[in-house]
This record gives sequence, structure tokens and C-alpha cells, in this order.
Amino acid sequence: MNFFLKQIPERTQKPREYGFTMAMDKGLSLRETEDILESSADYIDIVKLGWATSYVYPKLKEKLQLYKEAGIPTYLGGTLFEAFVVRNQFDDFRKLLDDLEMQFTEVSDGSIQLPHDQKCEFISTLSKQVTVLSEVGSKDAEKIIPPYKWIELMQKELDAGAWKVIGEARESGNVGLFRSTGEVRSGLVEEILTKIPFEKIIWEAPQKAQQVWFIKLIGANVNLGNIAPNEVIPLETIRLGLRGDTFNHFLSETV
Repeated sequence: MNFFLKQIPERTQKPREYGFTMAMDKGLSLRETEDILESSADYIDIVKLGWATSYVYPKLKEKLQLYKEAGIPTYLGGTLFEAFVVRNQFDDFRKLLDDLEMQFTEVSDGSIQLPHDQKCEFISTLSKQVTVLSEVGSKDAEKIIPPYKWIELMQKELDAGAWKVIGEARESGNVGLFRSTGEVRSGLVEEILTKIPFEKIIWEAPQKAQQVWFIKLIGANVNLGNIAPNEVIPLETIRLGLRGDTFNHFLSETV
């Protein structure tokens, strides 16, 4: 930090086990990537190349190298995994991970119908190759999953070998964990936390109000994902109580 302030919440240090910020790259140019890394690399723990943008991005390996040189791991969006699986190309997906020297991958079923036992088999297989992040929840706004089922799915995926589970919200933050308005399904989140440790969950929270809600509930070291690259530093100030939304949250009565 550039100067000293009292009563700033303690943040975990990279490489973190929790307190994660997962940034979502939806197609940044190489120059944009360099600019983001110059300003925000200290606060980005992992980068997701959103959905299947890696299929069409023209300089994929060059971009991956930029992140690698900055010490930031990357992974391909879960939609790409689903695109391979639905075409019976799981082995090709595994080869792709090796070809790109990926250390992480996402397993999801937000866009396809996948028996959960089969999803867990994919997690188990991939966990022997890379570190697996598994996503729970549907991209279909009409599909409401009850809290007990979220807990059951998350636990089974962790047991299958997932390093962390991701709560689905899409890049817009209006499905899964959230209502169509972006409001948090607070009862759902609080019930999940009665059974699944907060350190094991990355909450997709692209909207500022959602980020504030999770930080106030869990603390500065909550894992948050689907953060726009240019919102990484603003998020860090929210985590530290240096923005109006959380300004008083970490202060004691006597400053």
C-alpha cells in the first residue's frame, strides 16, 4: 500500500487459499491485458477467459503468456467445457488443456443437461490432470434450485475432487444466486454457508451491490468472481472499507 491507515481489515496474501478475486476476461486485447496487469495484477488471483471466447480470440497463446508472466493463473470458461462434452469430445478437451499448459479448468453444466454422477466423474478425471473449479447452478432464470440441492451438489463436487465450487450468476449477475433484478437470494446463500465452508466457495458477483452484500456478510476475504478487469481495484477498496458502501463496516466505535 502507498501509505498507512489504521483499522484496515487484514487481507490474505497471494497465493491465497481464500480471499480470491476472479477476474473475467471477455476478450481484452493484448494491450488492454498489459494495461490491466500493470495496474491490478496484485489484486487478481485468477482469470477466467469467459464462456468460449478462447475459441475465437486471435492471439490466445500470447495472451495466456502475458498472464503467466504476471504470475496469474488462467482457465477456460465452463461453457467451452460443455461445448466439448455435448459433442463427445472430452478427450479432445483434455488434450487442449495440455496443449495450452493450463493449470486450472472449470467444469459446469449451466447450459447442458448432464447427469450429476457423470459431472462428478468429469471432475474426478480432470482433477488428476489440473486443479478443478466446478460451477453449481443454472443459466436458465426459470430453473430455481432449492437450497438443500445446492448444498448437496456442492458437497458432492468437492468430494469428487473440485478445489472450489462456484455459485452461478452469469456475467450479468441475474440468475442462480440472484433474482432477475440482481438482488441476492439471501436465504439461499446463508443456508449454503451452514454446510459448506466459505473458503471453498467462489461467489459470482459482477455487480457492485452484490459484492458489497457478500463482503458485509462474510468479510474482506470472501471469494468473489466474474469481476470485470477494470473493477478489480474498485472491488479491493470495497474489501478494505475504503469506499462509501463499506466505509463504516470495519471501523470500531473509537477510531
